[in-house]
Formats: sequence, C-alpha cells, structure tokens
Amino acid sequence: MHTLIYDGSFQGFLSAVFYVYEYKLGTAKIYREHGPPVLFGEVINIYTDEAKARRIWTGLSKKLSAAGLHAIYSSYLADTLQEEDNMLAYIQYAFASAKNIETDYSNFAVLRAQRVERMVSRERHRMKAFIRFKLTKDNIFYAHIEPDFNVLPLIKTHFENRYADQRWLIYDHRRNYGLYYDLHRVDTVTLNFETTGTALCMDEKEDLYQTLWQQYFKSVNIASRKNMKLHMQHVPKRYWHLLAEKQPEAIRPKLMG
Repeated sequence: MHTLIYDGSFQGFLSAVFYVYEYKLGTAKIYREHGPPVLFGEVINIYTDEAKARRIWTGLSKKLSAAGLHAIYSSYLADTLQEEDNMLAYIQYAFASAKNIETDYSNFAVLRAQRVERMVSRERHRMKAFIRFKLTKDNIFYAHIEPDFNVLPLIKTHFENRYADQRWLIYDHRRNYGLYYDLHRVDTVTLNFETTGTALCMDEKEDLYQTLWQQYFKSVNIASRKNMKLHMQHVPKRYWHLLAEKQPEAIRPKLMG
C-alpha cells in the first residue's frame, strides 16, 4: 500500500491524485502533513504542482457538474473528517464511468460525499448567521469563530459583498487563520496571539454596543412563545459563546434615558 502525504492545500491533494494516475497506483491512501502516523507501506511525499492539479480539475469538470465539483471541494473543507480516501474513490469512479455518477447513491463514495457536502453547507449557513463583530481600537470589525469545518473560503464572498464599506477580520481560531478585508480586497492572514494576546484590543465603546444588542434581543423576545427545543435546533448551544445576546450580563455602562 502506498501512502501519499501532501501539504494540506487543495492543489496539493489534486497533485496527489495526479500522482496516483501517473504511476498507476490503483489503490493508495492520501494523508495531510501532520496527520495520523503511517505504520505500514511506502510513504511518498507529494509536492504541490499547480499544472498537474489544474489538469485533474479540468478533467473532472468534463465529468461532473458544478454541484459534483463542489461536493469534492466540500469534502476537502471537512478537514476534521479525513475524507481524502473517499474523495479519491469518488474521483476514480467519476473518471472510470461513461456517465455522470453524481446521483448514483448505491456507490458509497458518492453517498458519503453528498452527506459531507450537506454538513459543510449547514456549517456555512450557521457561520453567516452567527458571526458577531466587535469594533477594535484600530477601527476594524473583528469576529472569531471555531467552526467544525473549514468554511472560511465558503463565506468569503458573502461578507465581502455585505460589508464592503468597512474593514473587517474574521478569524478561525481552530485553524489559526483568518480573512481580512481592507476595503479593496480580502486577504488570508495569520495572527500570533502569543504577542498580541488572546484577544484584540476593543474600542472603548464596544461594551455599550454589546449592551444595546442584548437589550434589543430582550425587547423583541416574547416569553410566552419561548420554545427552547426548537431554539436549540436552530441555534445549537456550541455556538452560544460566539453570540453577544447569549452572554450573561456583565457590569456595563448604564444607558442614558
């Protein structure tokens, strides 16, 4: 058994797929760097080759629809599930078949890819809804997230279009990278919290903004219609630490009026 190790990028994964076909390996396992230890078989380090990755993606574009391509990319973004082996099986099935395989749910690789795509898509929608920004002293709107899956690439365009008139930074603490928008474009950034601290310095009025937000939610809440079971379905408790309206009331400046 051959085990291919790639650098964790999507282009790196496609380069590994190209290697499988180039050397006619047939069966192989694909792992990211710093993944689980490999105990048996030959280990091969794959170097990312943009041209080879493009050739695989172009070939898949002739076999799959946009939805099928997105299913592969979503499986890649589900980085906590180690989906590379299933992605390879999906790709091999697509290349080997004379017809489109996207709805052949009798094939485990196709069924699994669809399920993972739904999970990643659900997390993407939740991040769009649950992200709460705080204003820093540098006049940057900052939000930290800890999603189950790597959904930052999927929400980039949404926030770039919706908040085009302000600088913002959305940071994934679980994966230690973020998206920064400077009013012109979005760049990928990493922060060293050992030097900047565990949180950025907030604007002195931020506590007031948070209090206003909490009071708004209190004012629109109708206690007699509270349905916690339904509420937990739409707003799972693991996201509450991201939501200002779910934080206990702290000692904040009193509002005028």
